[in-house]
Amino acid sequence: MTAPSSPDGLAAVFWDMDGTLVDSEKLWDVALYECAEMLGGTLSERTRLTLVGSNMDATSAVLLEVAGRPVTAEAVAETGEWIRRRTARLFDGALPWRPGAREALGAVRAAGLPSALVTSTERVLTELALNSIGREFFDVTVCGDEVGGENKPLPRPYLQAAELLGVAPERSVAVEDSPPGAESAERAGCAVLVVPNDVEVPGGPRRVFRTSLVGVDGPALAALLAQV
Repeated sequence: MTAPSSPDGLAAVFWDMDGTLVDSEKLWDVALYECAEMLGGTLSERTRLTLVGSNMDATSAVLLEVAGRPVTAEAVAETGEWIRRRTARLFDGALPWRPGAREALGAVRAAGLPSALVTSTERVLTELALNSIGREFFDVTVCGDEVGGENKPLPRPYLQAAELLGVAPERSVAVEDSPPGAESAERAGCAVLVVPNDVEVPGGPRRVFRTSLVGVDGPALAALLAQV
């Protein structure tokens, strides 16, 4: 059954998490720089920025390469587990909100629009983050380890969220901050509100840019959808 859409045609809103709703990328920085050092390498800022929006396996492989270690399945798994443990300790507390994010979530919820959290972060860490963000804002959540390896920038995460909500991605707006996330949402057919954080995001045919989420609500997102 397809979920009811609003009169203006907006059917749902999809939200990225890290760097979009909360400034958790700074916590990932701590874990990734420490992991590189633990492996015997040094993670440069330039390489770190290429990892924004990446999934755990891809991130672990890059850290192994930086340290000059063999990139085997076993090494990727062990590195990923180290990062999970370290990040879990960092996430086990209040996460800093991005400007306007909490208010935007509340406004969309008050408007009665279905919402999904669509993140490359794995379920165990997402659950910790939701202790700060609030589960009540989302009807469904899609995590990086729940898409059969087809993580952002592939369209599967957003297609899966649309399927779970019973909405057409073409009538949905995704809110993103990174190149992989924006590409994933656009390839799925969503309109994309891009609020860049740590890295520059290129333009695209279904992308609209803002400097923050301050003032974003249901009517603003509906207007964005009509614009693209």
